[in-house]
Amino acid sequence: MADQSNTQPAARRSVRPLTRLFPYIKRYPRLVLGALAALLAAAITTLTLPTAVRRMIDHGFSAQDAGFVNSYFSMLAAIALLLALASACRYYFVITLGERVVADIRRDVFDHVTRLSASFYDANRSGEIISRLTADTTQIKSTVGATASVALRNVILCVGAGGMMFITSPKLSGLVLAAIPLIVFPLVGFGRKVRKRSRIAQDTLAEAMTFAGEAIGATRTVQAFNTEAHAQASFGEAVETSFGAARKSILARSVLTGFAIAMAFGSVVAVLWYGAQSVLSGELTPGTLGQFLLYSVFAAGSLGALSEVWGELSQAAGAAERLSELLDEVPEIRAPANPTRLPNPPIGDIRFDNVRFAYPARPGTSALTGASFHVRPGETVAVVGASGAGKSTLFSLILRFYDATAGKVMIDEVDIREADPTDVRDRIALVPQDVTIFAGSVGDNIAFGRADASQADIEAAARAAQAHEFILALDQGYATPVGERGITLSGGQRQRVAIARAILRDAPILLLDEATSALDAESETLVQKALEGLMQNRTTIVIAHRLATVLRADRILVMDKGRIIEEGNHTELVARGGLYARLARLQFELGAEALTPNTAATEAG
Repeated sequence: MADQSNTQPAARRSVRPLTRLFPYIKRYPRLVLGALAALLAAAITTLTLPTAVRRMIDHGFSAQDAGFVNSYFSMLAAIALLLALASACRYYFVITLGERVVADIRRDVFDHVTRLSASFYDANRSGEIISRLTADTTQIKSTVGATASVALRNVILCVGAGGMMFITSPKLSGLVLAAIPLIVFPLVGFGRKVRKRSRIAQDTLAEAMTFAGEAIGATRTVQAFNTEAHAQASFGEAVETSFGAARKSILARSVLTGFAIAMAFGSVVAVLWYGAQSVLSGELTPGTLGQFLLYSVFAAGSLGALSEVWGELSQAAGAAERLSELLDEVPEIRAPANPTRLPNPPIGDIRFDNVRFAYPARPGTSALTGASFHVRPGETVAVVGASGAGKSTLFSLILRFYDATAGKVMIDEVDIREADPTDVRDRIALVPQDVTIFAGSVGDNIAFGRADASQADIEAAARAAQAHEFILALDQGYATPVGERGITLSGGQRQRVAIARAILRDAPILLLDEATSALDAESETLVQKALEGLMQNRTTIVIAHRLATVLRADRILVMDKGRIIEEGNHTELVARGGLYARLARLQFELGAEALTPNTAATEAG
């Protein structure tokens, strides 16, 4: 996604992306109408002040006019009170609207990115996406709230003051109108540069935050390798790059603001000089010139403020553009228009028919080349092979994270490309090698796949997963927080929580991805016992490097370079003397050699 920022056409370097916010704003007409009413009330009360000033100057001040002066100042006090009330209402409505709109955008963006296909995450970093959800939405919140209201207020003031200037003195107003092109055209040119640099600043900030997220998430690895200084230097460089881009954006905005204010007030000074000459010649009264002066100050001030607001709108347009890119991403994996229903009740049948596949990020490298096999309902099939042979790719295709390049993947005799991915995944429980534990409680993590699970259901699943006892030993039992990524749990405990999650899901198809590879002997025994209970009456596919974990499988598939080259049970495959026999010999012989007499005596003791 970061690369896309460099290829955006010039036509999109505008505030046009902000139009994507209108559907969100239209959801809350009461807030919009309240904000507009408050804005109009504040602007109208502000625009009444110069008229009052004109009448007071032209009327003059004397002791006989004390009552007149008092009544005028009483009216001005009332106007000030009304202005304060209108401003308070404006603040409430626009800030509430901004918060509401941003909350909706954040929810919609998050909902959308969670539905995007695995290929999207292959090409984009999670830190970049999180940056868009945080920094970019914060920028939009400021715009929809404060910036938008300031812009509208200044537009109303500019138009209203301009109209009153024309009513007050058409001749002087004509001179002001002649100066407007000198102000507007340079603003447009500067605005384009501001938008471009704002987008670059946001992209570089996202890069820095992405690196920070990765480093903080892997802080133990960073410290274990004593690479804190390297990480600090890398982040410092990223921050400085971001600062440099932000400084260029700020410089462009500063020049834009300074030029607009200089031109606006310079033209006002020139026009007022001409007006002063008209007063001297008797063409205007002093009060009329004072009224025109105030209106011209209002108009110039609002124009100057609009130039500053334009820079903020340009920044928000860059943020909206980045969020729009996320919302415009179309999932490659999605339900067809008329999905085929999977049979009910589920059968638990899996079939690969001459499946070929290459990952979108590596289209020239085949991960599977003509894989064909059939897993019957209730059968346990193990898949073995060297790293990179294509074992995990089988799981990715069964879960429909990707679609096969050629051939068919079928579940319960239905081509899963013709089914709704949600229906397909409802029939599958996964116990991965790298278990994902969320920063909630143990109970929340077990119930992750079934939000409606009762406490009794959660505890029953934990007992079946051999996890109940260690959970009760925790400080708060099932309510114990486990920390980010389950850092407070051991590897065996995390695996048993994952198994409990799969048990609670109660799906007819079970996928086990090297579920015991990183465990000590005691934890492996407990996890293996839990897995045996989980596998009963379920169609199970097991990926394993350690062949001791697949000896009880009904069949074993041996993969090499994306192809299934051998198939059979352990005894049959060993007798054939092929790749499986060589892997088995290496593992079992090395295991026997590792157990020296001294270690054997220790183990026996």
